[in-house]
Amino acid sequence: MSASEISIEDFQKLDIRVGIVKSAERIEGTKLLRLIVDVGGQERQIISGIAPWYSPEELINKKVIVLANLKPKKIRGYESQGMILAAGCEEGQRPFVLTVEGDAPSGSKVC
Repeated sequence: MSASEISIEDFQKLDIRVGIVKSAERIEGTKLLRLIVDVGGQERQIISGIAPWYSPEELINKKVIVLANLKPKKIRGYESQGMILAAGCEEGQRPFVLTVEGDAPSGSKVC
């Protein structure tokens, strides 16, 4: 692992929250899913390149971890308003979407 070290102040700039996937659909002709995620009463559209590994149906109602303050970006004509966090993101590896078990409500801050 060769990632650069960051300070606690850098980490505190990240707004990482629990979100609940309300809907999911494959973007035709791509490896992308279009997810609508409830992040504390605010719905966000998030575009994620996990379609080769996850069907839309298996993500609905999952509690996922969202980087909520990522600058919005247009991806294939859709605005992505955050990022779903996953483990195993090295090229060619299957990503494992990070989920939350238990009663953590949507919008809960990850610390």
